[in-house]
Amino acid sequence: MSKTRVLTGITTTGIPHLGNYAGAIRPAIRASNDPQTESFLFLADYHALIKCQEPERVRESVRAIAATWLACGLDPERVTFYRQTDVPEITELSWVLTTVTAKGLMNRAHAYKAAVQENEEAGGADPDRGITMGLFCYPILMASDILMFNGEKIPVGRDQTQHIEMARDIAQRFNFLFGETFTLPEAVIEESAMVLPGLDGRKMSKSYNNTIPLFESEKKLRKSINKIKTNLLEPGEPKDPDSSALFAIYSAFASPDQIQAMRREFENGIAWGEAKKQVFEFLNEELAPMRETYNGLMDDPVHLDRILQQGAEKARDHATPLMSVVRSKVGIGPIAG
Repeated sequence: MSKTRVLTGITTTGIPHLGNYAGAIRPAIRASNDPQTESFLFLADYHALIKCQEPERVRESVRAIAATWLACGLDPERVTFYRQTDVPEITELSWVLTTVTAKGLMNRAHAYKAAVQENEEAGGADPDRGITMGLFCYPILMASDILMFNGEKIPVGRDQTQHIEMARDIAQRFNFLFGETFTLPEAVIEESAMVLPGLDGRKMSKSYNNTIPLFESEKKLRKSINKIKTNLLEPGEPKDPDSSALFAIYSAFASPDQIQAMRREFENGIAWGEAKKQVFEFLNEELAPMRETYNGLMDDPVHLDRILQQGAEKARDHATPLMSVVRSKVGIGPIAG
């Protein structure tokens, strides 16, 4: 039975937090262990340049994200784990796809439309003010990421489905012009993906500045847990676990039996200070072994580079022959060929 090829990209503009782990990293690693799945996981550092012009931040993010995935149990022998910039065929394919992609399709991209709308609402004379070609062409580079490896299933949040639809449109256009070349990707909507609340109760997100970094020190983790927003109910007063960010974070990591026990504690009026103490101690015990591995990897960037280079070699085993086919189909290559 042939394996299903699943492809996931991680933009390298930040440091992973508890929400990233529960919602994306942990399920992706579990899926990568499925013998019927062929997983491609990559660090999207070219994509990062669209959002971030801080070189050190991008570099540090690549290092932290690579170390995080490995510390969380990703087996680089089982998957193809690589850095986007280590596979030059991706950007070459991106240019070829640019030549067959209608500008009108890019005009409809949500991120571009949102940027234009923001300019118009600000009363600017130029609706494209401050919009780079990187942002405008982002969906084409994303299509190249996917089509370069003929990704079949692309796990995304609902807000990202448009990019997969665009990749399908671009692939269909190329196939129509030059013959069957690319597999049409399918978005896998992660309806069941876990969404963790942050310190303020809203979705945990870098944009809200309410995250709990996954592998911060024990001391900082305790401090973060203590900052989680709670209500003014006194010790002894029953508390609603289903409206509590603290309970939701605990539940993302605890077993069903542990969740039920904590639920009873809430209903029996556990003091917020005691609840935070218990959640900290539980999370710290869960994360400590992975944190130790993470810190070791962060201290050995040469080892991280070696793993990513080995992943890039595996990726290029797929990319190089496909790019050769693409070149030939569009008429690029040796004259005598």
